[in-house]
Parts: sequence; C-alpha cells; structure tokens
Amino acid sequence: MKTAARVTFLGACMLWAAWCPAGEGLSLESLKAAPADIVPAVGHSAAGLRLDRQWEGAVCRATLTNGGAEAVRVREVVLARAAHDYPPETAYYGEGFTMLSQTGGTLGQPVDIGGLTDRGHYRIPQPENALTAYGMFTLSPEGGPAVAMGFTSCRRFVGKFHLRADSVEAVLDLENLELAPGESWALEELWFGAGPDREALLAELGDLLGANHPPLCQAPVPAGWCSWYCFGPTVTARQVGRNLDFIAGTLPALRYVQIDDGYQAAMGDWLDTGKAFGGGIREVLGQIREKGLEPAIWVAPFIAEEKSRVFQEHPDWFIMDGEGKPLRSDLVTFGGWRNGPWYAVDGTHPEAQKHLETVFRTMREEWGCTYFKLDANFWGAMHGGRFHDPKATRVEAYRRGMEAVLRGAGDGFVLGCNHPLWPSLGVVHGARVSNDVGRSWESFTGIAREVFHRNWQNGRLWWNDPDCVLLYGSRKMTDGEFLFHATAVYASGGMTLSGDDLPRLTPERLEMLRKLLPPTGVAARFDDDSFRVGRVALGDKTMICVFNWGDAPQSATVGLAQKTRVKDYWTGEDLGEREGALELKDMPGRSGRLLECVP
Repeated sequence: MKTAARVTFLGACMLWAAWCPAGEGLSLESLKAAPADIVPAVGHSAAGLRLDRQWEGAVCRATLTNGGAEAVRVREVVLARAAHDYPPETAYYGEGFTMLSQTGGTLGQPVDIGGLTDRGHYRIPQPENALTAYGMFTLSPEGGPAVAMGFTSCRRFVGKFHLRADSVEAVLDLENLELAPGESWALEELWFGAGPDREALLAELGDLLGANHPPLCQAPVPAGWCSWYCFGPTVTARQVGRNLDFIAGTLPALRYVQIDDGYQAAMGDWLDTGKAFGGGIREVLGQIREKGLEPAIWVAPFIAEEKSRVFQEHPDWFIMDGEGKPLRSDLVTFGGWRNGPWYAVDGTHPEAQKHLETVFRTMREEWGCTYFKLDANFWGAMHGGRFHDPKATRVEAYRRGMEAVLRGAGDGFVLGCNHPLWPSLGVVHGARVSNDVGRSWESFTGIAREVFHRNWQNGRLWWNDPDCVLLYGSRKMTDGEFLFHATAVYASGGMTLSGDDLPRLTPERLEMLRKLLPPTGVAARFDDDSFRVGRVALGDKTMICVFNWGDAPQSATVGLAQKTRVKDYWTGEDLGEREGALELKDMPGRSGRLLECVP
C-alpha cells in the first residue's frame, strides 16, 4: 500500500499533488475518491494487509485484514488523504485529545484556545508540519459552505486529523499492535458534513456519536456545591459543615455537596482519610445525607503517588515501562499537579479493575455517595507505556477502567474531568469542558470561550460542566465581570455548582446564584463565532445572552424573531415590548446581560 511513498509524503508536503487532485474544497465525493494508506511499524511490511472502506451516505466504515502468512505490527491507518484549496484565513476549530486542549483561529494562524495543550503540556507526539485535531474539526470559509469531519466512534483507536495548507488526512493510531494472519480489525467510523449552518453539522455529528456511544446523561441536570475553589487541598470537615448548614437552610437546590481533593490520605488511597481533614470522611458524608442533600466526592481513580499504599502494595496494577517497571508519568507526559510524579493505573489489569470497582462500590453503597467527580482521567489513557493486556490500546485500557468505575458507582452520577475527550464517550454522565476557573476577568473570559466551543455537546454526549460559578473575588473585580461570568454559566446550559464559601456571599450575589438554579439543560446557540449574542430556546420563551468581551463600552443589536416582551433577567427591569430588533446602547465593557423574551 505505497508505504515508501507514505514516508516521502510525511517528509515533503509539496508532493501532495501526486496523491490528490488540487484546486477544490473538501467534499464527500473527494473523500470517497481519496487514497488511503496503511503504515506498518518499523521492520514490518504492509504487503499482506488489506483496507476495506465502505461508505454509507456520509459515514465511512473500514476494516483492516491481514491476508498474509505473518503477523504484522501496524503503526497507523490513513483512512483518507485529500487536497483542498481553502485560503489561510479560513476559520478553523479542532478538538484536542484531552479536555484541556482546543485550537481555533484560522488555517494560516491557528490559536491555542487554552494554555494546556496536547503537544506542549501533555507531550503527546504530533507531526511538526501539520495542525492536529482529535475527534473532529470544522472549517468555515468566508462565503462558502462550512465543512466538518469527525470520527463517530472511539471504541478502540484514537482518531485524529492532520491539516496542512493544502491537504488533510484522517488517521487512526493503531499503536503498533500486532495483526495476526487471517485476523481483521473493525476501525473507527469516519464522517463528513458540509452545509451553510455549522451548528447543524455539529448537531448531526453529535447524533451519530450518540448512536455509537449512547449518552448516560438524564434529567435533571446536576446542581450543587464544590469545596475546591474556596478551600483547595486544605479543606477540612468543619469548612464543609459550615457550607452544608448554609445550603440546607438557604439554598437546598444545590443538591450535591461535593468534597474535593484534600480529604484523602494520599493520591491513590481514596478510602483512607487524611489527618488534616479533621474528621472521618464517612461521618461528614453522613451529615450531608442527614440534611436531606446528596453526598458527592472527588476521586482520581487512574493515578497514585509513589508513597501511596496502593502503589507500594500493588505496583503490578500500573502501566509499565519497557523494562517491566511502573512507568513514571513525568517521563512521557505531565507528571501531575500535586504529589507527583504520578503512576497510572492499568485499566486492562483484572485486579486493578476489581480495585476500581471496589472503591466506587464502597463509596456508593457504604458511604452513600451519589455523585463522583473524577479527575486526572487522562492518565488512564497515557501514551508511552505497556499494558497488562498486550493487545489493548490506550483507549481500551481507559474505557475498561471506566467500565469498572461505572459498575461500582451503580446509579451514581459520574463526572469526567481532565479526561481524554473522545475516549470518554458513553462512559461519563457529565464532562468538564473547560480548564479550572479562577477569580479573575482573564479566567472568566478564557473559560467562557472554551465552553462555548463545546455547547453543541451538552445533552447530546453528556451534560457539560462549565466548572464552578464564582461570585466573589478581589476588590478590583467589577459587578459587570461577575454578570459576564454568571451569564456564561447560564449560556452553557450545563451543570451548575457553586465554588464559593457560601456564607461570604452578599445578598445580591446569593440572588444571582439562586437565579442560575435549576440548570436549564439547554445550551445557547450563538449568532456567530464572536460569541457576543447567544440564544437559549426554552419552549415558551427565549433567553438571550449578550456579552461584551472588551474593555470599552459597546452597543449591540439583537435580532428578534417576533414581537416579544423583554426583561433583564438579573435586575428584573422591564424593557417593554420590542419587535424586529433590540438595541443595547453602550453596554459596559467586561459585562454580560441575560434577557428574558416572552412572545
């Protein structure tokens, strides 16, 4: 299958014209006609391998078969390689392998939307001469139809796209696994869409993903309180108790009371309480239940620090290096934000699976937890190591571990954080879709941009978690900045958890929090990628979210589909009946408005 030519292609982009016809945008027809490639591991030959592609409408299903007499290790499969002539200024968006990595901007000037990238922070190998997206990407050329490509399944292999100035290839990472003679592998499904409405394309992609990985999310959307952003890793039982009393007496709509990182004795020893917590974790969780609320807890199931009891007693449960020793994560990726370097639990190891199931069954059945915030999930799909099951990919290792977690958690709600995005399809109820929020304008805007790019996922793949709403900060922060942040959380349509030490809230900010409850479950659809105006359709009314991302006052014109009564949701101000358009004059810089529109 032209493996020698494949090597030439990777080294010299100017040879693309020899592979694909130039001078056209991407289309379903060009993809169906595009060549494919099988790339064997070093020292192996692809001569006996056969790749069969079958297109059913806009979806390609492919099978790789070894028709030869010898086993072959396969590095990757290129399902399609196509040329394009999109100009450099074409708007681009691409997903990352990890939750924290997203890319926007244009083909000619791509921009990292978040600072913790796959290639930099997580050191995931990528070709240097290409723009890499994982799972899906979109292109929105000026005046032309938007296009989207995506892998609509992620059961075994990582699907990614390499984009260059005049070409794109859809690639599956086969991780040098061995394909035996006569053996066939079903590969991940590839989809292509084009049309005038990018949001409609994303909705189609979401439906296809949901068909392959049925979403676990069900109404109602979770709301609650989280200890991390007010107390961090030094959280104590007393601090939790003070907020529990406040919630029970003032705001019981914050149903889940979640104890975050800091209660445990060591990273990895999740059933042992640390001395600094100042009380037994089971007793505190029991107090939450006694108040009529739901106990919730933070767990990082796929990591352990070196001094942890689980690592010391069971080093064989962890991903190994080439010498058969537990792999230090910092040798291949980010080593961890606290108590590192971490070691990663091997989800293919039967005893490790039993351990994960036992931890979560204990927390669900004996501790009474009904909500689990999972963190550091990426390490369950860490690259560069060896698994107990030599035939497993890192996607399979992660998903087997998650299946053990789900078995233990029973009917509990499972939130994935710091997770591999596509590999988490169908194994989490909720998904964080942004970096950690901070008490600053820069964080509020950065988080909002990350979340809004993923609004299409909310309710289709999982409940989006835009991270906690924070309603106090330094004296330098303005009311407008907090209005922006609260409006952004509303626009996400996802989960709503307070991250504040609640007794510190002023009555005005407490009322703002109250108005975010319960979450609607409906994400805003934005007029364009500026994210200035978004609309939340709620049946009998429409909520319009308006944002001023700049420092200076700006006016905004908001189109109205019909005559409607408009009210400012935050202040209660009646803006009267409007028709055609609503003019918002001199909206202050760094602010947001939420307008309730009833026909």
